[in-house]
This record gives sequence, structure tokens and C-alpha cells, in this order.
Amino acid sequence: MTKNHSISIYLDKRYKKGDGTYPVKLRVFTAEPRAQKLFSTKFNFTAKEFNSIWETLKPRTEHKETRMKLQALETKANEVANDLPDFTIEEFERLMYGNTDREMNVNYYYERTIDRYRKKGGISTANNYLNALHCLLRFHQKSNIGFKQVTISYLEQFEKHCIEKEGKSITTVSIYVRTLRTIFNEAISDKTISKEIYPFGKRKYQIKAPKQFKRALSKEHLKALFEGTPSTPEQERAKAFWFFSYLCNGMNMKDILSLKWKDIDGDRVMFVRAKTAKSSGEQTPIKVYLNEFTQKVIEQYSNKDKKESSYVFPVLSKSKDAQEQHNKKNAFIRSINQNFLKYAKGLGIDEQISTYHARHSFSTMAIQKGKSMEFVGEALGHTDIKTTMNYFSGFDDKDKKDISKALLEF
Repeated sequence: MTKNHSISIYLDKRYKKGDGTYPVKLRVFTAEPRAQKLFSTKFNFTAKEFNSIWETLKPRTEHKETRMKLQALETKANEVANDLPDFTIEEFERLMYGNTDREMNVNYYYERTIDRYRKKGGISTANNYLNALHCLLRFHQKSNIGFKQVTISYLEQFEKHCIEKEGKSITTVSIYVRTLRTIFNEAISDKTISKEIYPFGKRKYQIKAPKQFKRALSKEHLKALFEGTPSTPEQERAKAFWFFSYLCNGMNMKDILSLKWKDIDGDRVMFVRAKTAKSSGEQTPIKVYLNEFTQKVIEQYSNKDKKESSYVFPVLSKSKDAQEQHNKKNAFIRSINQNFLKYAKGLGIDEQISTYHARHSFSTMAIQKGKSMEFVGEALGHTDIKTTMNYFSGFDDKDKKDISKALLEF
């Protein structure tokens, strides 16, 4: 990580004292955003003394002890700064001097995290944290939540409140509590709180694992949906993008809308999942091969401006406003889901199908066709085989019967 700050001992000549000395300050500077703050020390020197004590390579004997004290101050400041994962002058001041304009409580860490994700364009994640904070405040019934107030019993009561009073699902509760666990971990990392008050883990509060609902469609439903005829242009578009997702390794809609012409080379598409693009470490591109159907979808619905930097599908714009992009993406996905559902119902399929089913159906069909879990995991862009297993809906009864018969075919 590139160092974005500098710390130095500075003689502030703007303010001359009555005895002819100037105050010595600890100068903290950041290049991006460009900012500076001077912190007072107990030292005051004339310009000559400062030069003799600090700026010279070899101070005189009577100045060595003072120089060592200044060096100790500078060293401590650098150690504090280097311990911060994301350096800011505010965070440095809090850890160095215990000063802050506000209490470092749960609210503060939520607001800081929400702001960080919004600046990075992670609007969905920011909204998860915001919704979690609002729910916590409704339960807490006070304007500020202190870390010490969040005990094992507190979390159990919060879970009960979410389910019984607000009608939240276990999945939603687990999302909210996971954000709170992250907040605790950040506060511990910042040394704002001690590990002793951490309420999560073994023999403490354990986050409930939501039941994994299988979202893969049956072979019969996939066949009917693929061969059926939509009754409106909107349903036709919904069918086109749903099966584009299914046939492109279960590529999710955000990644489809984020495709640019530079990502396509003949019948091959190379992309990095938006979900992992901003994470640290090397990103492994996912490779997808286009077939006749997916190529026709591109021909019919693509942006005619084929500059390398242009989006393939004209839904997102080149705007840098992350919220605007987020809104456009959600509006498109909502339209696809609504119209594909109408199309499915017109064929007599009553399942509540969404774009999620395309990704799960791809993984299940690939495994049922004999592909390994590792192959499917790579195609989906998973780094953990357990994640891939959650996408697999198992084998249907016909497959099980065929296997049973095959066991006797020696």
C-alpha cells in the first residue's frame, strides 16, 4: 500500500512568544486528500536552538537528551499512523491523543463504514449497513449505541425483536448481525475497544445460518422456457437476458451490464466479477464462450457504439455517480424479473423465478451433466468449493433411478 501521509517535527514560526521562542509542533500531512494538522508539544525553541537540537546531524551534548525526546515523539506518531489500515488525520488524533469530536460508538463505526462503501461505489453493501443500523436503533430506542451495551443477551433480544416485531427473516437478521460483527472487529483493530467485550463466537452469540433455498429450475421447466414464445417485447427481452445469464456460466446481471466491448474477443468473453473486483489480491478473470443464442442476444440488444470502453448493453452510463448506476441496474433487473415471471406463468410455470435462478440452474445442470464441482466453481468465479455446493440443487429422481440401474451394469 502506498504511504499517503508524512509526519515531522516542525517549528511554528507564525507565533513568536514573549521570550523569543516559537512553539514546536508535530506536523501531520496527507497528500490525498490534501490536508495538514499541527499538534502542540511541550517544547518551545528559538530558531537557532531548533536548528542546533533538531536540524543538525550531530547535536551538542547538552541538546542530545532533548533531541531523543523529540525522536521518541516522532517515532510514536509514526507507529500509531502505520497501525491504521486507512490513515486519516482524525483517526490518528484519536489514537495518538485520545481526542475526537464525537464518541467512538457503534453509530460512528457504522456511519464511517457506510461512507467508505459509498465512496468505493459499493451502494448495495452500504445499504445493508444502513438498514442494519436503522433496525438496531429502532430496537435500542436511544440515539447512540455503546459497544459495551451490545452483549450476548442484547444480541439475542435484537434477533427476537427483528423476527417477532419487525417480521424479518433469519436471512435478513444474519445479514444485519454480520455487519455488527464486522463493526466490532474494526473497532478492536483500531484499539477503540478491547477483545474482552467481543460478544460473538463459540460459547457466545452465534449468528444463525439461514436455510439454503435451492433455486435451480428443473430440466422440464428450462426446456419449456427456452422453447416457449413470449407474448410481449418486454417478455422477449426478459427471456433473452435470463438465458444469456444461464448460458454464460450463470453470469449475474450486474456483471452482464458491466461488460464492455474490450471484454469480448470473437466468441470469448473475459471478465472479472464486480463482487470481487475491488477486493485486494490478484483477480482471476472468468472465461465464457458465446454460442449462437448468446451472440444473437448481443446483436439484438447491444450498444451500437463499439468503442472498447463502451458498455456492450446500453443500460449503464459513463456517469461516475455510483448511486445513479446502482439505480439503473436495479431498475433493469426489476424489469427482467417481472416480465420473465409473467412469461413463465403464461407457460403454466408457477415458481417465483428470478435472475438468481439462472445462476443456480447453470451450476446444477453442469454438475448433473457430469462436470465436477471444481469445474463449476471456477466457472462461477468461486474461491471456496463450499460456496459452489450451495448453488447445487442435487440430482432429480430420474437421475437417481438411472444411477441405481447402472450399478448393476457390470
